[in-house]
Amino acid sequence: MKAVIMAGGFGTRIQPLTSNIPKPMIPLLNRPIMLHIVELLKKYEITDLVMLLYHQPAVIKNFFRDGTDFGVKITYVTPLEDMGTAGAVKCAEKYLDERFLIISGDLLTDFNLQKVIDFHEENKALATITLTSVKDPLQFGVVITDKQKRITQFLEKPGWGEVISDTINTGIYVLEPEIFKYIPESENFDFSQDLFPKLLEKQEPLFGYTAKGYWRDIGNTDSYREAHHDIFKGRVNVKIDEPKQDLVGKDLRLGTDVNLDDHVTLEGTVVVGDNSQVFEGAQIKDSVIGRNCTVEAGVKLNRCVIWDNVYVKKGAKLNDSVLCGNVRVGHGVVMEEGVIVADDTAIGEESYIKRDVKIWPRKVIEAGATVTGNLIWGEKWKKSLFEGAMVKGLTNIELTPEFVAKLGCAYGTALGKGSYILSGRDAYRSSRMLKRSFIGGLLSAGINVRDLTMVPMPVLRYKLRSFGEVGGVQFRQAIDDPASTEIVFLDGDGLDFSSSMGKNVERIFFKENFRRAHHTEPGGLSELPQVMDFYREGFLHAIDKAPLQKKKFKVVIDFNHSAASQLLPGILTSIGCEVISLNAYVDEERGIQAMTERTQSLSQLSKIVATLEANAGFWLDPTIEGVIVLDEGGRVYEGAELLPLMVGLMLKAGEKGLFAVPVSAPSAIERMAQERGCAATRTKSADRAMIEAAQSSEVILAGTMDGRFAFPKFQAAFDGMYAIARTIELVARCGVPISKVMAEIPQRAFLQSRVPCVWDMKGGIMRKMSEDSLDKEASFIDGIKVHFGEDWALVLPDQYHPYVHIVAEARDPKTAQKLLTDYQKKVEQWKKELS
Repeated sequence: MKAVIMAGGFGTRIQPLTSNIPKPMIPLLNRPIMLHIVELLKKYEITDLVMLLYHQPAVIKNFFRDGTDFGVKITYVTPLEDMGTAGAVKCAEKYLDERFLIISGDLLTDFNLQKVIDFHEENKALATITLTSVKDPLQFGVVITDKQKRITQFLEKPGWGEVISDTINTGIYVLEPEIFKYIPESENFDFSQDLFPKLLEKQEPLFGYTAKGYWRDIGNTDSYREAHHDIFKGRVNVKIDEPKQDLVGKDLRLGTDVNLDDHVTLEGTVVVGDNSQVFEGAQIKDSVIGRNCTVEAGVKLNRCVIWDNVYVKKGAKLNDSVLCGNVRVGHGVVMEEGVIVADDTAIGEESYIKRDVKIWPRKVIEAGATVTGNLIWGEKWKKSLFEGAMVKGLTNIELTPEFVAKLGCAYGTALGKGSYILSGRDAYRSSRMLKRSFIGGLLSAGINVRDLTMVPMPVLRYKLRSFGEVGGVQFRQAIDDPASTEIVFLDGDGLDFSSSMGKNVERIFFKENFRRAHHTEPGGLSELPQVMDFYREGFLHAIDKAPLQKKKFKVVIDFNHSAASQLLPGILTSIGCEVISLNAYVDEERGIQAMTERTQSLSQLSKIVATLEANAGFWLDPTIEGVIVLDEGGRVYEGAELLPLMVGLMLKAGEKGLFAVPVSAPSAIERMAQERGCAATRTKSADRAMIEAAQSSEVILAGTMDGRFAFPKFQAAFDGMYAIARTIELVARCGVPISKVMAEIPQRAFLQSRVPCVWDMKGGIMRKMSEDSLDKEASFIDGIKVHFGEDWALVLPDQYHPYVHIVAEARDPKTAQKLLTDYQKKVEQWKKELS
């Protein structure tokens, strides 16, 4: 008699175990699930097998080959498309010219198959379905039979009100070859949904045999773990390749060349695969360890399944978890019950993986991280939620509504009950969706929300300067990755969250120690319709209108479909400007402009400025915090060029005071300031550090290297709208075009680059840089800046990404390039030494 093993499924319900292998090849006691089925068939002398493949067929073929090694003969059939269960068997019709048995390759059972075959023959059945009784029949197809065991009714995944039996279809069938006349050619056709109801309708001899014994559909990760538990409890017997050791009171199975220390504590059934080693002090209970694994001293494994090539470091505590192939578990890691870690993943030391978390393949969990949710997309789970004042992630993948609601609840718990906060967003639907979920979390913690709906970020910051709210939050699409959302947190003064504030919210989020308001006391939700008028009034008060009203200024502004297009044109027109607006409408569906589109937009803007003979052009970034400036000829100024230009404009217009600039800014700024009796102060590159500097009464401008400016005369926060108006005002006061102001700025060669650097090496790189700089003139404001007379080089680790930034400035391009190259080589050499 032949048997057909169904082995073509995708295994989506059991992911991430099936991320790299087909479901029938998932290891169960260090052998593929399907090999246990082959052994069961052999037990009843069924050795002529047809394997129906579809998903990743090569993996199965490479393992079983022709079946000789396993004492069977195998024929492979691989349909070209998904044909359904019965449709796939139809593809093997030419091999099935006598009675045959169908069985799934992902079951665990010890049914007596001979009794099923005998029952089928005695009843002269066309088809016999093997049945079994289960406690929860809702997830399976319930089958009803009469007294003669003839099937009378099918109930596919019924509700409890429909359940009139606990007898379900096990997916094991005995069929006669005549069955094929009921299965159409080249059509998706299913046994349960199509073929069996058709046989029932035609009153063909369709029988159900209720088998005694163990049966489990290993359809999800919980069932996979429970199958191992059942084996350890002796509920089902399966073949184990590793020989049993002759130890009184212990069920220990060891493969070849296993190094098991004498001082390992063992309890229950423990299986250790070939070439694995377990060191002293390890405690192992009811667990399977694969081949080529290392379990270091002091590790505790309780009811764990570990696949091949896994390394578990000292002191890790793993409870009822599954580790797939090539996983690395760091020192002191704790995993709660139900954790699944897929292939090629590295878990950093002292990490804490919470209950039922699933981690997909090739992920990196940072040291000290607490993982509370499934990690499916992206490369890593960071130990901190915040990047500065921001939480950032892939929209609806990493930042889901449920994740954001939990984050809102954590933020609300960190605030006093009954407090008020402001909320705002950009123009895009994803931001609106996530903001609404976040607000729900805040309200549940008893926090009142004043929702500004779609609002420019500078307006939200400006409102926070007034009395009433203890903080604010803005949702926006990320400029560098339109698929991601940024959630920016602000304090009661409109400043970016401090690190201590962020850590407080993180602590509550990871511990899930939320404050829940009584059902009569959730927070209230309201709007502030006059907030734009409040901002406009302060804006106009801080601008010198007289120079602009004397000379009609013409400007071209690309608004990038942002909310600023509804506010800024009116303000500029009221102070005497002629405004030509581009992309000055909100488009919810368009999304953030990709960086590749930006070059095209700037080229177009340049042509329009020159053609219309405008005095200036501006590209406003979608966050409404940064700008790119174009002079009257259409030349573009951004990055390292724009900051000196803005300082030059202020000095030319007669402004007096202190300029706050990052440590990486060009030195031309100090020279220009000193010539005019002013000064510049260097700050860290972090946004909050710059804004804190801007709060000094002496500071008249704080500027970044990416076109964001804060003018404390109006507000000590980055504001692209005010920066545009102030630039126009300064040009009018100077009485000369932008290009001439730029021509007067001292020119020096300024170069920037970055070198990839993993997080673990950043400290070592900076130690090496510090040692290298001992005999040189150096400053340590942010990173390490080494001075060579008037020339300098800066090595600065990125705060949020795996890079080290290198900046060099010199009198001429050749010297600057040599400085940059020298330090790039040094960093690369230090990386090699540290590795």
